Order: sequence, then structure tokens, then C-alpha cells
Amino acid sequence: MKTIIRLAICFSILIQSQAYGQSGSMVKIEGGEFVPLYGTESAVKVDDFYMDIYPVTNAQFLEFVKKNPKWKRSQVKKLFADESYLKDWIDDETLSPDDLPNSPVTNVSWYAAKNYCECEGKRLATVDEWEYAGMANEKSPDAREEKTYNKYILSWYETPNTHKNEIGSTFENYWGVYDMHGLVWEWTLDFNSVMIGGESRKDSTGDNNLFCGAAAVGATDLMNYAAFMRYALRGSMKAKYSTKNLGFRCVQDVDKEAL
Repeated sequence: MKTIIRLAICFSILIQSQAYGQSGSMVKIEGGEFVPLYGTESAVKVDDFYMDIYPVTNAQFLEFVKKNPKWKRSQVKKLFADESYLKDWIDDETLSPDDLPNSPVTNVSWYAAKNYCECEGKRLATVDEWEYAGMANEKSPDAREEKTYNKYILSWYETPNTHKNEIGSTFENYWGVYDMHGLVWEWTLDFNSVMIGGESRKDSTGDNNLFCGAAAVGATDLMNYAAFMRYALRGSMKAKYSTKNLGFRCVQDVDKEAL
């Protein structure tokens, strides 16, 4: 039975990779200045960079662990991943039937995500880079003041199991990037660089109580709860943690563009 499941998944991966041949493509994000929700009341400068169009998928991460056995579930060091790491996979090299090959990989620690990007000659986005690219909607590079946009993001936070959807299932933003909102949360390189007061999650690694309470002090825009919740999630995490709603994508510096 396990052999049949493995063959079916491998065949599905082949079909999906053909259908989504551009899943590893990147687009250029033109830099600029913006005022983040947290950390500073002054504008910060973001240089040009390239960003993956889609989050990293189950199929892509499966190939990564095959090539890098130290990141297999049975072999990963506890220092680099908690007990939730890839917990839904049947085994080290077999996805669960519920984990579509072209859905975003989740239950991955920061250490694993960082190493994946490095193996691709890329890196994780900084918080500022992610927020800069993520403030765009379909038509504007900065849609943060549009009520309909924030309402869309907040409605996603209330929708269960969006991580099971396939990449590209949300809108394409101004820069040509998909799934910044509406699919999964995403690791950033310096995810814990901005500390938020009122932390209530303590050291729990469960998927419940991921958000901080009474921590709105310090926000430059108190009405921007959508962004506030992203910072709250980041502040609640540790590098070895993994959850079912947290994935990642990679970026690359412009001066490191592959020829």
C-alpha cells in the first residue's frame, strides 16, 4: 500500500512540476522607502532585490531533503527543529495524501528554510523586504491604507487550512508576486528583530495562541491590525519552531543575479 501511495505521489509531482514550470522563478522588486509598522517611526530604505514568485512547495522541499539528508525528519538535530517538523509527512521521503506537491511546504523550521535558500544561492527576505513587497495589492505598490485590502488579509486569518491550497491560488500583486497573503505565513531572515510587548505565548510550540495580546503600543498605524498580527506571530516564534501555517520563499540580491 505504501508503495502505491509513493508512486502516486511521485507521478503527481511530475505532473505538477510540468504544469507549474515557473514555480522557481523570481521577479524584481524595485526598492524604495517606507515606514514599517514596528521598530521605527522613520522611513527605512529597501534596496532592489529579487523575490520568488511563489512560496516553496512540498515537492521542492522534498527534493531538497533527498539531496540533504540532514534535514530529513528522522535525522534533523533537535537544536534545528522541534517535534512538529514535517510531522504530517508519512515518512522522510513521502508526503501525506493531504499534502499536495504544489502546495506550500509548512512545518519547517527557520534553520531549514534558511539552508534551503542558501542551497539555491538565495536567502530569506528581511522583515523590511517582506513587508515592503507585501504591502502591494494588484494595482498599487502600497495599499496599506485601503480598507478593502486589509479586510481581505484579515478575512484570510480567519479562514482555516489555507496552507492546503496550491501556490498561485491568491492574487498576483503589483510586483508579480503571488500568495503574499491568503496562503501561509512566511519566515523572514530576521524574524525576531522587532520585539513586541505583551507577549503571551511564552514557550509553547503549539499552533494555538500564536499571537500576542495587548501589544499594540509602538505601532505607527494602530488600525493596521493585519500587519500587527504578522509582527506578533514573528515575535512569538523561535528558530527551531515549526507550525502547519508557516512556510517560506527566497529572495536574492540584485548584484547576485544568475547569468
